Amino acid sequence: MNTLSARATTRGFDTTHFRQALSQFATGVTVITTRLADGTFRGLTASSFNSVSLDPPLVLWSLGAGANSMPIFSGNSHYVINVLSSGQEDLAMRFARRGENPFEGVDYELSRTGLPILKGVSAWFECHNRSRYPEGDHVIFVGEVEECQVHPQPALIFHGGKFGSTASQK
Repeated sequence: MNTLSARATTRGFDTTHFRQALSQFATGVTVITTRLADGTFRGLTASSFNSVSLDPPLVLWSLGAGANSMPIFSGNSHYVINVLSSGQEDLAMRFARRGENPFEGVDYELSRTGLPILKGVSAWFECHNRSRYPEGDHVIFVGEVEECQVHPQPALIFHGGKFGSTASQK
């Protein structure tokens, strides 16, 4: 079911205020990885990750509609969502930057379909690229999870523009 409701006529806030309000929601941090046709890898940092369904097992994440990696992730059949653990801020920053090869010097193993799984992550999900939904200035990707692993440990979180951890503070 897809329903559209009437929009509010005016907003009582601007983009800066909206972004500041959103920053108060603590999110986990992921790196989405895939393989290009030439065999090289592509990865990006995303905090827009969520579960959708247990049966079938579905997850979602979103990517800016104008991102230079949009054609890659839209066209590939599979990707891996790596859930970063506490202490992996460097990986989050590395995969958030453009222009450099973020995989250089990074430890990873290959999934059954040959996609990079980053070492030390809390969990990973290998997904079939099931569907995409353009909404606003982003595209929502829904992945059907075909494989996953969990390595319980404190998670890396992002809140108020800063990295943190779910580890207990003593």
